Amino acid sequence: MKRREFFRKTVGISSGLLLSKSVLASCVNNETSKARIVIAKNNRLHNKGAIDSSAVLKTLDNALLAFYNKDNVLESWRQVVRPGEVVGLKVNCLSGRGTTHIELVEAVCERLRQAGIKAQNIIIWDRLNRDLEEAGFRINERGPGVRCFGNDAVGFNNDLETFGSAGSLVSKIPARLCDGIINLPVLKDHSIAGVTFSLKNMFGAIHNPNKYHLNTGDPYIADVNMLPSLRHKIRLTIGDAIEAQFHGGPSYMPQWRWNFNGLLVGIDRVALDYTGWQIIEKKRKHQDLPSLQKEGREPTYIATAADARHMLGTNNPAKMEIIKI
Repeated sequence: MKRREFFRKTVGISSGLLLSKSVLASCVNNETSKARIVIAKNNRLHNKGAIDSSAVLKTLDNALLAFYNKDNVLESWRQVVRPGEVVGLKVNCLSGRGTTHIELVEAVCERLRQAGIKAQNIIIWDRLNRDLEEAGFRINERGPGVRCFGNDAVGFNNDLETFGSAGSLVSKIPARLCDGIINLPVLKDHSIAGVTFSLKNMFGAIHNPNKYHLNTGDPYIADVNMLPSLRHKIRLTIGDAIEAQFHGGPSYMPQWRWNFNGLLVGIDRVALDYTGWQIIEKKRKHQDLPSLQKEGREPTYIATAADARHMLGTNNPAKMEIIKI
């Protein structure tokens, strides 16, 4: 490695770790030591069969203000990013129509630019260019403006990263191109893992996710989130629950989707997944469906992610501060 490249990467890693520590501190209420989760709902997100972009932006603003306890939305975003950084937006486009809403991604991009991030320093990404295109995103690998491309456009690191049962090549997008990542998953049922949300969205950052679905993804989902190129890069999760899915996932199944009309915002990905899991279980009960445990696909990886080996967050509701707005 050339001396200049080594210096750039070392400085980038160091500054990223420093910011991640300050960001992690923001997810805990200092008075109660509880992980903060904001559930922001807005029944106006749907307007005459379409998603209302202005309502999405307003809901996002309200969520960030509540999460960071700020009076100015841009001050909230400045807790997440710094001018000059390259910020990756990890969307979920695997199931075609049932993906991260473009309106939400556009709202995040708008606020990032206003917070000092240049458009060309924002990268919308997922597994494949094809996945992004099928979800309605426009590929832009090198042109002006916000960039958008998949792992297949740039490839994966050559060196295997390992933790526990996971051994994967990590995409160059989070590993090399981005200083920080904003996680934009979709709240969905998963036919194997039970729930797919914040933690499992990182399967889109590795070369071999197909190997990690045994035993409801436990401990693999937790282990992948411990890989060094991912663990310290994820600054914030904005969970897309505008339309969520309570059964038949992760594929798009409109008969089992419902308008939750909300966003789930937090930094503690374990607490977010636990909260999303409870939302899905409540909806399943309302629809007279058995619990995920009775179906043999309880998302036990959530507890694994919270254990003493992983310490990615908490799955104890007594240690969470849920703010509903």
